Amino acid sequence: MSIAERLERVRDEIRTAAVRAGRNPDEVRLVAVSKTRPGADVVRAFQAGQILFGENYVQEFSAKAAEVSEPVEWHFIGHLQSNKVKYISGLVSMIHSVDRLSLAEEISRQWTRVNKTCNVLIQVNVSGEATKSGTTAGDALALVRAASLLPNIRVQGLMTMPPFFDDPAAARPYFAELKRLADLIAAEHIAGVEMRELSMGMSGDFEAAIQEGATLVRIGTAIFGERG
Repeated sequence: MSIAERLERVRDEIRTAAVRAGRNPDEVRLVAVSKTRPGADVVRAFQAGQILFGENYVQEFSAKAAEVSEPVEWHFIGHLQSNKVKYISGLVSMIHSVDRLSLAEEISRQWTRVNKTCNVLIQVNVSGEATKSGTTAGDALALVRAASLLPNIRVQGLMTMPPFFDDPAAARPYFAELKRLADLIAAEHIAGVEMRELSMGMSGDFEAAIQEGATLVRIGTAIFGERG
């Protein structure tokens, strides 16, 4: 099956899941996770109508961004070290993985240098797993407040990665908790902060994430196939 065919199938599944949840399918955007994939695969997906791509690794992304001339929109979705921010400044329109104030400060500093503003999501480790990045649910509000004061970033929402389950429905409580947290933060009416985006759900559990309010679903394998 081609990338274009897989993309169409995923889009159909997203639309179906949204309608089943009583939501407008246009509220859910697909982030095609192109990590470890060659630039040619990004181009094929773009030619099939996909605009938004997510990358995890700074060095790989920097090379790929230089290789792909098509007007795609890049999001950085992986764990990000502060000393690597300078390599992606101005190249991505959103960073999903801001989990500490020092990282937010460095993003603001680097985007100031290119006279741009970066949209960011605060990554929350809802499950509390030691192996996962993210601020705690209890500290998320304080991080949002502090980040909102920085000049060249704009907090747009939250991101999480639930534990892996064989049954995707088991992830729903974690997605529901992120939505609850976003609603709590939105109710604070912090200047310059929007809780418009919830980045949650991947190839195995995106339907459950959509049922709980996801606006960005991060899907790689179902589009590009298993990594070689």
